[in-house]
Amino acid sequence: MAEQMMAADGRTLKSSLNRALRRQKLRALLLITPLLLFILITFVVPIGQMLFRSVENQIVGDTIPRTVEALADWDAATDPVPDEDVFRAFAADMMVAVEERIHTRLGSRLNYETAGISSQFRRSGRDVEDMGEELTAQFTALDPAWQDPATWVALMADPDWIADSATAQTEPAFIISDAARDALPRTADIYADFARVTQVINTDSPTEEQPWNVVYIALYQDLIANPAPQIAGAPDGLLGAAGAAVAGFVAPDMRAAFVDSDAGWGSTATWQTIQTYSPAYTSSYFLNSVDLKQTPDGIEIAPENQQIYVKLFIRTLIMSLTIMVSCILLGYPVAWMLANLPSRQANLMLILVLLPFWTSLLVRTSAWKVLLQQQGVINDLLVWVGLVGDESRLTMINNATGTIIAMTHILLPFMILPLYSVMKTIPPSYLRAAKSLGATNWTAFWRVYFPQSVPGIGAGSILVFILSIGYYITPEIVGGTSGIFISNRIAYHISSSLNWGLAAALGTILLAVVLALYWAYDRIVGIDNVKLGG
Repeated sequence: MAEQMMAADGRTLKSSLNRALRRQKLRALLLITPLLLFILITFVVPIGQMLFRSVENQIVGDTIPRTVEALADWDAATDPVPDEDVFRAFAADMMVAVEERIHTRLGSRLNYETAGISSQFRRSGRDVEDMGEELTAQFTALDPAWQDPATWVALMADPDWIADSATAQTEPAFIISDAARDALPRTADIYADFARVTQVINTDSPTEEQPWNVVYIALYQDLIANPAPQIAGAPDGLLGAAGAAVAGFVAPDMRAAFVDSDAGWGSTATWQTIQTYSPAYTSSYFLNSVDLKQTPDGIEIAPENQQIYVKLFIRTLIMSLTIMVSCILLGYPVAWMLANLPSRQANLMLILVLLPFWTSLLVRTSAWKVLLQQQGVINDLLVWVGLVGDESRLTMINNATGTIIAMTHILLPFMILPLYSVMKTIPPSYLRAAKSLGATNWTAFWRVYFPQSVPGIGAGSILVFILSIGYYITPEIVGGTSGIFISNRIAYHISSSLNWGLAAALGTILLAVVLALYWAYDRIVGIDNVKLGG
């Protein structure tokens, strides 16, 4: 058996080399760790959040959980408007949401799907506090103890919580007793929310506040279902007397109360919208992004006057390709001149190519707005030369033409620089050799020079296309209504309509389109053929 070679530290040479290699890899990893963290925080995490927002729909179930549960078995075909139990559950949820000031957020979310729901939530949010007050009055008329907060604490609170709150300097979070949950389940459920809101939102104590009217509605329902509940610690005879009397109470008509508040609550479409969009995750944002709509009857095509997103995606792709081709046609001769001029002149020309980077993008775009308008410099020049009449000036602003012209100018350096870096590596002797063998100038260029510059065209095309497909500022300023991109609509939903779910879905689709085109380019041309020089 061959003797193993030993290192100076007494280890075998193989283990010492492996150890040194591991240390070298660890040092390399530590060097790139800041970059990896930067990419993770600024790129990967935001994309993950965008993907999540495009399907997340938890606001409905979190805001009105009782209503969602009550609507689960509702069938609009047999009952156009839900029954009283649904409206009672909705009243309880609305009361909590109003106190937490989140009912308008839910209204805004559902308003994306059915116009007008947002105003229903705002109106009813102002009225829900008074709904059911006639039932509260009947309980207090039966026994004034029902309006005493101490009565409710004795009924609902866990004995340990009562003991702890009596000695603690700061009142602990309210705890519902198991006996209350068993005897009066609906009442205990809504009273728990009342106590939480009182303590957390209103910074008060349930021992000092009379419960909401919806708590009395829940008590009425529990006593109708069980007229003789037993709760240890309850005031003597209070529950028994109430259980015997509730059968003669006039029950509040919550459906009528909500319809009086806003007639929309009597519409089948309103409740179908809530039922349809109650799951925690939804595909509706993606459907809306391709001009489809999720309805109770399934997926349908959006009305013709609302079909805008597919057209915007197609327009974005076509205009981005047009800008890319324009940059190739304009940038190729400039790059060729840079690569073949003497160094002194080439450096001066390269400064002129880079000069736009020294000026703000907003300033350059605004300058094009001045140049392209009907009373602008370009139209004045064309009229002065006589190419167009003063009464027939060209419309080059607030349309696709203006967007293409301005963005071609802005993105042109991103095409010229990759082309120049590749052309600079092509030896001039190749063209001289081709001409010496009888080739014409065109043949020498097309058969010898151009194929070697294709990697630069590929690199520039990818840069220009990917940059243009997500551009926002320039189309917004000079594009008008016919020259905007899908990115402008994404920005609108983020900053104006606040429909972040739809904006995330549009962004996700745009990302998928770019990745698909990148994959197709790699399959057809080969990404390995893309070069920036060398």
